[in-house]
Amino acid sequence: MTIEEIIQTKTLPLSRKLTINLLYSANWANDIITEAIKPFDISLQQFNVLRILRGQCNHPANLSTINSRMVAKTSNTTRLVDKLITKGYVERTICPSNRRKVEITITQKGMTILETIDPVVNNAEKKVTHQLNDNELETLNKLLNKLRQ
Repeated sequence: MTIEEIIQTKTLPLSRKLTINLLYSANWANDIITEAIKPFDISLQQFNVLRILRGQCNHPANLSTINSRMVAKTSNTTRLVDKLITKGYVERTICPSNRRKVEITITQKGMTILETIDPVVNNAEKKVTHQLNDNELETLNKLLNKLRQ
């Protein structure tokens, strides 16, 4: 189905058509992945924070580092981290050498939930991309990177 059929319009300027298509497709993919992780009582943003912290390889991160690596930039990184602390997935400590610096690390419980969720998210990502072959996926990634330059 074309984007014109979805939004029920006849013609769109090419740049608007692409912009609407990108936004619509991003929301569509977001909905699929959000639905996949719903049973784990974790939001997509919380999942993103956990993956960022796992990527730190046992090195702590601060709120600024986490926020800069988020897929969807938000001003509520503190709230996301607080919810993950409540669930036992991350820990927040004060840096011993600089008491103004807060360090955040993933817990073993956080690593375990990621190991459980990872295959579910992988399947959701395959559901999003199954219509495209590897060459098309590579081309689309290159074009999206070029778009943001």
